[in-house]
Amino acid sequence: MSGGKFDARLDTVPQTPGVYLMKDASGVVIYVGKAKKLRNRLKSYFSSKIAIPKVAAMVSHVADFEYTVVGSESEALLLENNLIKRYQPHYNILLRDDKSYPYICITLNEEYPRVFKAFRPDPSARKAGARYYGPYMNSDCNEVLKAISDIFPLKRCKKVFPRDIGKERPCLNYHIGKCMAPCLGTVKSEDYRRMTEQIVLFFEGKYDGIEKDITEQMEKASEALEFERAGSLRDRMIALKNISRNQRVFLSVERDVDAIGLYSDAGETCVRKLELREGRIVGSSAYFFPGDESEQADILSNFLMQYYEQAPFVPPLILIPYAPEEFDFESVESFLSEKAGRKVRLHVAERGELTELSNLAALNAREMMVRRILRGGNAGADPSVPLRYLEQIMGAPEGSLSRAESFDISNLGNDDICAGMVVFKDGRPERQSYRLFKMKRVTEQDDYASMRETLERRFAHSGSDGFTWPDLILADGGMGQLNTIASVVREIPGTENIKLAGMVKNDRHKTAGIVFEDGREIRLEGRELSDGEVGLLRFLTTVQNEVHRFAITYQRKLSGKRNMRYKLEEIPGIGPAKRKLLLESFGTIKAVSEASSENLAQVKGISEKDAEAIYGFFHEGE
Repeated sequence: MSGGKFDARLDTVPQTPGVYLMKDASGVVIYVGKAKKLRNRLKSYFSSKIAIPKVAAMVSHVADFEYTVVGSESEALLLENNLIKRYQPHYNILLRDDKSYPYICITLNEEYPRVFKAFRPDPSARKAGARYYGPYMNSDCNEVLKAISDIFPLKRCKKVFPRDIGKERPCLNYHIGKCMAPCLGTVKSEDYRRMTEQIVLFFEGKYDGIEKDITEQMEKASEALEFERAGSLRDRMIALKNISRNQRVFLSVERDVDAIGLYSDAGETCVRKLELREGRIVGSSAYFFPGDESEQADILSNFLMQYYEQAPFVPPLILIPYAPEEFDFESVESFLSEKAGRKVRLHVAERGELTELSNLAALNAREMMVRRILRGGNAGADPSVPLRYLEQIMGAPEGSLSRAESFDISNLGNDDICAGMVVFKDGRPERQSYRLFKMKRVTEQDDYASMRETLERRFAHSGSDGFTWPDLILADGGMGQLNTIASVVREIPGTENIKLAGMVKNDRHKTAGIVFEDGREIRLEGRELSDGEVGLLRFLTTVQNEVHRFAITYQRKLSGKRNMRYKLEEIPGIGPAKRKLLLESFGTIKAVSEASSENLAQVKGISEKDAEAIYGFFHEGE
């Protein structure tokens, strides 16, 4: 849409704070935004070239707009948040529940609260008082539930209370001290609720109160000669202490803090939130939003507004990774403070343990993104879909692309030149088929020569020796590496049906597109992508990251072995000849390092003085 259609109308828009709604031709709200000066913001959409692809795509669908004038930036922030929730616009950052990541629900709205895994928060239950923690990775969620089971005597049956009280005898869990057995009718609902409120304290990392309560119960049980109950309470105390001991501690950060980490890749951004309570990391959650680095400021702002509005607890300090220029600190802090009922501060850490915590959140965001990309998106996603899309754009028969291979060269100058080969079967990594190659002919750094040697050795194997040929080879690089692969593969009889393509990176070393043998290239950044292109970008990113990780891990291993071999020569009196004698006798450096001085001295050519020096080198400070 051209900006001229709006010029006359834009002149009537005031230069005041406000909120605007963009609508498509059918009148549907597709975007909600706020501005300090409404006219300037709207002119930026319709009067100049837009650099951000997502914004350009949104503007191309705008047929009308409306706005609301407010009295301040804070009012604009609140109104924007409410309108986003009401309209759920397509082009806004929305905090949606991801069904592939579960929550833990505590039904404090019930007379006898339950604790269970839930895949989607129930708004009506949450409004009534239920609390949701998460989302967690599925394995993490199960671990948390197990920890709760070890510490708190919750019911594990499916009985509904108070309806089923007194209908059946208590189960084994009651007799071994693992359940309070409200089914007996002897447990008051207030006592059971008190125990579930301790679970809330557990999620908030406030263990001191729980320990004190368990200790008091243990003492009373001992005084009453209830030794089985006292033993059960002791076991619960041990379980609590084990969890407390295993959690990372930031000794000088004794207050409650949340740390937000961001990481973008494959057209998505991960927001990872770490929860520090009384100096310990007690919880974490992860959310994924469409959008790259250029949209991180909006993602951060919308996450803070949308997440903490419904959060069970808002800490007094929230660490954010950076302060975007357009970020309205004062208004967001005011909103969070109102929700918490006390002052809440946003902070960019620059030194000390808070910086360490902030960096840890960023690292965790990256790890979650890597894991998500590797599994192809949501847990329910079909990983073979990108291959079907590739078949279409490469003109290959449907279902013909199953086994994909990729190769990467790694080296340290002229040393430790090696290659990694990864295999993906129907879109999933097939790790048992991965292979490593240490260069035999190439002795100097030359990635193209190394790739030729790797491919020649790889294609010396075939289905007859259990090494199936691929349907697709993805070069880790552009036309240069793709041509090198083609020069080897196309000379081998029977490879004419193997498809070849190159994975192109941008200047930030992230996957940005794909190039084919005929020179045709598809860029997968800088514009709005179709669903097929989004899946393809994620698949290529997965393959490229995995083959690079696999190759460089092997190169570092080779480098470590080489450095360790020559470390022996740092020991006084040990030169190349004695190093050779030691390795011939013990086989590996590890075996040398673990040998006693007596065993070392038994090697012909190694004196007792040499043996003592070698032993001391590996065991210094013990």
